[in-house]
Amino acid sequence: MGRSERSLMSSLVCFGLGYCAQHFIATFGDKFDHIVGTVRGAERAAALSVQFGGGLTVLAFDGQSATPELRQAVDTANAALISIAQDEEGDPVLRALGDDFLNTQNLRSIVYLSTVGVYGDRGGDWVDEDTPPNPYSARGRDRLAAERAWQELGKRTGIAVAILRLAGIYGSQRNALEQISRNAARRIVKPGQVFNRVHVADIAQAIDAALARRACGIFNVADDEPSPPGDPIVLAAKLKGVAPPPEIPFEEAAPTMSPLALSFWQECRRVRNDKLKRELGVTLRYPTYREGLEALFRGDAT
Repeated sequence: MGRSERSLMSSLVCFGLGYCAQHFIATFGDKFDHIVGTVRGAERAAALSVQFGGGLTVLAFDGQSATPELRQAVDTANAALISIAQDEEGDPVLRALGDDFLNTQNLRSIVYLSTVGVYGDRGGDWVDEDTPPNPYSARGRDRLAAERAWQELGKRTGIAVAILRLAGIYGSQRNALEQISRNAARRIVKPGQVFNRVHVADIAQAIDAALARRACGIFNVADDEPSPPGDPIVLAAKLKGVAPPPEIPFEEAAPTMSPLALSFWQECRRVRNDKLKRELGVTLRYPTYREGLEALFRGDAT
């Protein structure tokens, strides 16, 4: 039976059971007969197997070599979600399993989770999927190389490959409300700086739509309203009924930032999401940080 004759999505292999992938599986996992996911260590694999029950098989993958069980999962999967970061040597999934992806006869659709950071600094200008990428950091350049490697695999095999470029991710246990509660929020001010964000539930929607439609190409997964970094902190404080933390000039905060955090602040752009809505049919549940934080505060968002 050839690839075109098989069901669209009955078996999923997911590389990297991180925050976004776990949310996707928790929300849409019942669409698959079987799911195989990976984490780096055996202990974590055992814990997630218990958490998700019998619908998810969790295997250890160190990014260097693949077990026979993992190779079998790739060979039998109809869909693949790649949610594992590249490293200094390239994409670990393609490095360890590139031939398996090239030779499978069942795989129909791949979704690769990337970042809007590949656009680099645009001085606050708008970008869309037709904007040529110009990553500022080595991390962004590596991510762009991984995107292109997966797209090349799609061209060679005829498998649909969708690249989802994600904005700043937030959701349960990862949001400004939590920062306010922990007294860990910093209200840093840099004139002209804006960020797009996206709720993890909307990322899950985008993954589901891309797999279901066998989407090809690049899609920005971002909210409707790029806004100053301090705005969610102010709203979270208001919802919590406390005063927002004092403003800190960026120049004062910068020496205390990690290199990764600093790289985010050295780039500024506004990200359009029209293609996500038009071609994947996604209607954002949380079009701005306001809807997202208010729902998290009420307890009716995950």
